[in-house]
Amino acid sequence: MASEKVLTFTDDNFEAAVLQSDVPVLVDFWATWCAPCKAIAPLVDTLAEEYEGKIKVGKVNVDDNPGTPGKYGVRGIPTVILIKEGKVVDQVVGAVPKAQLEALIKKAL
Repeated sequence: MASEKVLTFTDDNFEAAVLQSDVPVLVDFWATWCAPCKAIAPLVDTLAEEYEGKIKVGKVNVDDNPGTPGKYGVRGIPTVILIKEGKVVDQVVGAVPKAQLEALIKKAL
C-alpha cells in the first residue's frame, strides 16, 4: 500500500498538481500488472517520506490515465520523471536503485 505522502496524479489533475507545483515533483508512471513497478514502489514511498516538504511525490496509473504518459513519451514502465517549474529535469526507466532516484531528486533541489 502506498504511503499517504504519495499523491495520485491523473490526466485531469496533472497540470495543476505537477506542472504548476511550486516545488519539484517526482512522478512514477506505473500499472497494477507491472512487477518492476511493484519492486520500486517501496522506494518511492520512502523518498516521499524523506523529502517531504522539499518535493512532491506521486504516481500516474498508465492504464487509467493514458493521456499523460503519451505527452511525456513514456514507452516502458516504471518510468520516473522529475519535473520542476513545469519542465522535465530528468527521467529514469526501469526498476532502479534508490540512489539513482535520489540522484534525480538532487538535480532539482
